[in-house]
Amino acid sequence: MDHPLEPGLYIVATPIGNLGDITPRAAGVLRAVSAVACEDTRVTAKLLNHLGCKQRMIRYDDHASEATREHLLELAAAQPLALVSDAGTPLISDPGYRLVKAARERGIAVTSLPGPSAAVVALTLAGLPSDRFLFAGFLPAKAKARAEALAELAPVRATLVFYETAPRLGDALAAIAEVLPGREVAIARELTKRFEECRSGTPAELLAHYGAHPPKGEIVLLVGPPGERGEAESDVDGLLRAALSKNKPSQAAADVARLTGLDRKVLYARALELK
Repeated sequence: MDHPLEPGLYIVATPIGNLGDITPRAAGVLRAVSAVACEDTRVTAKLLNHLGCKQRMIRYDDHASEATREHLLELAAAQPLALVSDAGTPLISDPGYRLVKAARERGIAVTSLPGPSAAVVALTLAGLPSDRFLFAGFLPAKAKARAEALAELAPVRATLVFYETAPRLGDALAAIAEVLPGREVAIARELTKRFEECRSGTPAELLAHYGAHPPKGEIVLLVGPPGERGEAESDVDGLLRAALSKNKPSQAAADVARLTGLDRKVLYARALELK
């Protein structure tokens, strides 16, 4: 750095895999701060070692206490403090927003350094419409909640972007096949690393592939937007089937009507056919 950093909170995006993706500005800030708040000190230590610096690390994750957050705020008020995640841009499906909110409320300077984000990298690779997209974080782990989350997002006319874990990928693809059966899906994994992969197809095709080739690594799951009439009707059938799995036809039709804005009577007739 050409000059000492002012006190404040510095949100620093870090590489999602390839350490060569660290920006010169991010490297300079990490070398200049008094401490680094991070999710996992072991992960961040590898990056700091790569940069040749040994800044003090303070663990700050989803389970951090109020006392830890208060300590970080006191530090940032008096010294430059960096906030990083294990990989990518902090706060994107990572802890940190409460710290940023509290810092702003107290008048502590907050600076965000742009850099890698797995969601954006995957979107640029997938070949799905990118003019509009909705990042929805992680799908719920339980089957019912997962189906409900997909049903809620079904009417959104944009590419849906999720993070997913390798052990849960099969369950997520099965839920998409049921609730959003007409959609194109893409799986991006090991981004920026040696075995980077981006594979697209139907949910059934991807289920078959990853059933035979269990995936490893961090995964971004993308679902294309609803298309023409035939695909939209397929989506509606998927929503009705998901709703029928736990409700009578009348309630299922009411639920899907609320989600999609479609006529309840038409949906009820279709629910009876599917039942």
